[in-house]
Amino acid sequence: MAVGKFPVEFSHIMMFARSVGDDNPIYHDPEYAKTTEPGTVVAPPTFAQSSAQFDPDYVLRPRPGKPWFGSGKEPSGVKAGEGGGGGNGGGLHAEQHFEYHRHLKPGDVLTATTFPGKTWEKEGKRSGKLIFSESVTEYRDQNGKLVITARGVGVRTERPVEQA
Repeated sequence: MAVGKFPVEFSHIMMFARSVGDDNPIYHDPEYAKTTEPGTVVAPPTFAQSSAQFDPDYVLRPRPGKPWFGSGKEPSGVKAGEGGGGGNGGGLHAEQHFEYHRHLKPGDVLTATTFPGKTWEKEGKRSGKLIFSESVTEYRDQNGKLVITARGVGVRTERPVEQA
């Protein structure tokens, strides 16, 4: 994911916190936030992931008039391996880690750059090798300062698991 600009706005923070069921007032109450260590409203820990919605090529976004692989087994008629990010059906998002260098706050404008991280393999019992790959996304603020380093790990199987 490469994001040209990701504006961090108060209303985005509030709606994100509500959408994940977190009613901590530091995410929506400026008066309360003034009494905390950051001294301002801040974004919840996984908020940076919403930057994907500012990426016009984000593979998981449904597109009008195009088949979408969705999140279930062939919910839209797109067969595994036919595109849309579905791969051979043997892959999944395994881990996500966020390292914060400072809090995100309203008024920040982030850019994100993603690059490959480590890769490794383990032997699976029913699917052959399990192939792990890490991607690293660096989020920088409007001054070019590193704010968050996000690491995601995906795993795919060497071959589809045989159904029992």
